[in-house]
Amino acid sequence: MVKPVVIVVGADKGGVGKTTVSRTLLDYFSVNNVQTRAFDTESPRGTLKRFYPEITEIVDMTTTADQMKIFDTLNSGLSVTVIDARAGLLSSALASLRDIGFLDSARSGQITFAVFHILGSSIASLDEIAETATFMSGAKYYLVKNFINDTQFFQWDQATYNSYFHRIKHATELTIPKLNEMAYEQVEVASIPFIDFVANKGRNDEPANNSFVLRGYVRHWLANVWSEFDRINLTELAGAKSATRAGEK
Repeated sequence: MVKPVVIVVGADKGGVGKTTVSRTLLDYFSVNNVQTRAFDTESPRGTLKRFYPEITEIVDMTTTADQMKIFDTLNSGLSVTVIDARAGLLSSALASLRDIGFLDSARSGQITFAVFHILGSSIASLDEIAETATFMSGAKYYLVKNFINDTQFFQWDQATYNSYFHRIKHATELTIPKLNEMAYEQVEVASIPFIDFVANKGRNDEPANNSFVLRGYVRHWLANVWSEFDRINLTELAGAKSATRAGEK
């Protein structure tokens, strides 16, 4: 039996681009032939599901019934479960995982567990690290600086930055670069995965008429994001071998 892999993407602050990071993860696993399912906790409307309707289910992670939908089905045969945690839900979600014994299972090696903690530019975002880190024993902890919203991390002088990051053993830093604003907006309007926009496909896999220039910006940006995922051996974390992607040798 394949060991389940659970990835939680979240933050305790809104507007930091966590769903964008979830979308890049789903695209990355898709091109690397890793079977993946996703849960969108922006209940009841959903955000992630708009881009990946076939593999995403909207849940309310604060309810026991929906927690069962996620964690009682980890042995469903799919390699990876991605949970896009609603803004402000990360700490409480991790507390729930502790209470149901999930974190103990991760520590004992029964489950591979990773958290992508999306950071904002403020000191308050750094304060989240200390709280979240208390749950990270047995987990892969990724601290993600996301520039997708033109974040400058202006409050992070080096001494303050180091004082927070050096507290966390085994945490890995990732950087998500900024995507051209017009390109980002056009993908949002199309409501399709980034890889489909680049491939000039529509919502139903039909040929589209996306801008050549904007597709180029998305392709270049996505390659940079995926190079970060390659750097942390994300496919190995998911129990898969890296695939040769289009344009690579």
